[in-house]
Amino acid sequence: MNSNEIIKVKSIAEYYTICGLGKPKHPLISIYTFQEFPGIEVQDKLKFTLGYYVVTIKYNCTCKSLYGQTGYDYDEGIMGFTAPNQILGINRDFELPAKGWCLMFHPDFLLGYEIVSKIKKYHFFDYSVNEALILSEDEERDIEDLFQKIKQEINRPIDNFSQDVLIAQLDLLLTLSNRFYNRQFITRKPLNNHLLARFEVLLEGYFSEQHIEHLPTVNYFAEKLNISGKYFSDLLKQLTGQSAQQHIHDKLIEKAKEKLSTTELSVSEIAYQLGFDYPQSFSKLFKTKTKLSPLAFRQSFN
Repeated sequence: MNSNEIIKVKSIAEYYTICGLGKPKHPLISIYTFQEFPGIEVQDKLKFTLGYYVVTIKYNCTCKSLYGQTGYDYDEGIMGFTAPNQILGINRDFELPAKGWCLMFHPDFLLGYEIVSKIKKYHFFDYSVNEALILSEDEERDIEDLFQKIKQEINRPIDNFSQDVLIAQLDLLLTLSNRFYNRQFITRKPLNNHLLARFEVLLEGYFSEQHIEHLPTVNYFAEKLNISGKYFSDLLKQLTGQSAQQHIHDKLIEKAKEKLSTTELSVSEIAYQLGFDYPQSFSKLFKTKTKLSPLAFRQSFN
């Protein structure tokens, strides 16, 4: 396959045809092992989107996976999660893992079940590839067992209970994945504390600039730290009890208090210096955070 365009693969059946996997047993959900995959040749960098969810677990892959600033081999189980229509890419030197699983399910398969709303709350489907879930041995066994059961159910003749059983298995898989991600935040706390320290340096540096054109976003700092915005917020929530946005607002209010108490700048001038387009927005946020208007705060020092 060779293309400079973004290839849009809308269905699981279309994916199977492109990859030479034959015909899927079910049009909306499928699972295979990487050992079964016939392999693909990429003549150039390839970009594509998939119209369905993908959950993978990979072992013994010659490629490396980045996790934040740290590299990991696929010698241990590493899970990845992809939501529909995310832009993905592989290079000409791409190689499949020697071992692992790939589970695919279309959003239509979830319709009519509570999992439709639950899946949107799992931030790991929006995480970057370098934020994969690294499993312990016990966790690997739990996930492997579930993949095996899902495969067995898909291979059975479809009856009135097939979808209910598969949905229950998917629900358990995602619940366990969420549990393991939260465990990972805790077990990787030293590295995460390092990221927090770097964030604080970046935050201080941003608001120390003489001319701030715009208010900083969570994604701005996440990109600087080479992680995704949602993962960044989840990480900070686990470490500090506050989201990334709350940290940004706290630093902003701290700087505002300094300017209000040590300078004669007007409220409007302070608002513009801190990156606000409108002074009213600054005053509203300040009052929300401190219970005082900027002017009332300043007058408290007189």
